[in-house]
Amino acid sequence: MAKIKITQVKSVIDRSERQKRTMKALGLNKLNQSVEVEANAAIIGMVRKVNHLVAIEAI
Repeated sequence: MAKIKITQVKSVIDRSERQKRTMKALGLNKLNQSVEVEANAAIIGMVRKVNHLVAIEAI
């Protein structure tokens, strides 16, 4: 599997509770924080739900 780097670029303030929990599940808690994860179906699905809050980069 390929790895992707996910960076939080927008705040979760005034977002739905579901989007806040998705960001936490991805391991993102602070603005400009980045995580590297395996690009499996579950991760890709979570990223699609919060794609307006994150930046994605292939590694």
